[in-house]
Amino acid sequence: MNVRGKAFVFGDRIDTDVLAPGPYMREPLSVLASHCLEAVDADFAKDVRRGDIVVGGESFGIGSSREQAVQALAELGVGAIVAKSFARIFYRNALNLGVPALVCADIEAARGDTLEVRPVEGRIINHSSGREFICEKIPTELMEIVAGGGLMPWLERKLAAERRA
Repeated sequence: MNVRGKAFVFGDRIDTDVLAPGPYMREPLSVLASHCLEAVDADFAKDVRRGDIVVGGESFGIGSSREQAVQALAELGVGAIVAKSFARIFYRNALNLGVPALVCADIEAARGDTLEVRPVEGRIINHSSGREFICEKIPTELMEIVAGGGLMPWLERKLAAERRA
């Protein structure tokens, strides 16, 4: 499941409170998502398109373990998240919710660059700069979960298939 889209680039230590702001946590997901990352980029939620790629620095997704941080990105159509490093719980939440997250220590991109993310290969191509970056691969087994819409939908299908067998 390769992803190609425009880059939205953020710095280090983007926390879950910025991704899913507390004042909107009781609102519908669409409202929460409309405020995603507004503290660092007021236009992000209105500019991002389905398949676009969020690029972060060190410790992307630090803070609370709220799944809504990834849900907001998914609601906005983010196709992949690439960062120099992730908070462990955020990283696993992303995969569990069907959003590929790749650790890429050397990633370089500017907002608007066209990126192609190849999770199983562990490779990112910046078509705007012509550069390629090697990342940590996402194992095929985890990509099956991501491609299946996340852990719960994947598990439901697996259990249904076992019941039929």
